[in-house]
Amino acid sequence: MERRITRVLEARHTLALTEIHHEDVMNMRSSTGRQEKASNAERSRHILGATVRPTLKLQKRWQPKARRVDSAIAARTLPPISHTELETVLRQEALQAAQRGDHDEAIALFSVLLEQNPSSARDYNNRGLVYFQSGNLDGAIADYNQALELDSTLDSVYNNRANYYAAQGKFLEAILDYDAALDLNPANVRAWLNQGITLRELEMHDRALECFDFALRLGRLEAHIYAERGRTHHLWGDWNAALADYQRAIERLSLPNTSTPGGAARLRLQLEVWKDELLSPLERQE
Repeated sequence: MERRITRVLEARHTLALTEIHHEDVMNMRSSTGRQEKASNAERSRHILGATVRPTLKLQKRWQPKARRVDSAIAARTLPPISHTELETVLRQEALQAAQRGDHDEAIALFSVLLEQNPSSARDYNNRGLVYFQSGNLDGAIADYNQALELDSTLDSVYNNRANYYAAQGKFLEAILDYDAALDLNPANVRAWLNQGITLRELEMHDRALECFDFALRLGRLEAHIYAERGRTHHLWGDWNAALADYQRAIERLSLPNTSTPGGAARLRLQLEVWKDELLSPLERQE
């Protein structure tokens, strides 16, 4: 059980994901030191109550693949592939590399794309996500800021940057960016979900529940939303509501074609840990 809890805590925010139009990459939030996080949380509660360049090594790592792509294109008997089509192929390869955890490869591919098109806000956003996954937080925030300089209307970038701030314990900045994302796109279910998690960390449980309730109206990611709403009820002391939401989440994971960020297996494990935590004191009383 201890090992299981450790694994879950390390991945506790895999559900705080981002959506970049047709490009979807995992975005995990890490925790900061208790003292710094508590200080930032207190500041946020008070107020709320009232480009990094790709390295030469990565570029060299991509070059052999680039040559293979060029050779494959040259050998085709069909008309030559267009620049736009090539960008699409490279972007898909980058996303697949990120999904399988090959961060260096994904960063190198996005860097190639940005060399070809330095005004692509979405590719800066995508590369920022992979930097964040790999633990390069300086690279992540630089790319998010550059993406917003290029296009300040991308709600997904505000959501991503908010997750970065939340990971740093800068909860006020995170809430402001979630609000910006939702002003641009009130149907951004991930921003509602992430904002609810952040408000819960600030112990603003009633406002967190409002976020989860609104997210449920959008009809997406229901298993994750019920899980997080249940966790909020749990921490707030309403154990009956918590258990009911945990069960709703489990039922939705059992539905066919269930699509959940981070995978159904990880969410099931998290729910199992939370249910054990909820029920263990009751079992000891019997």
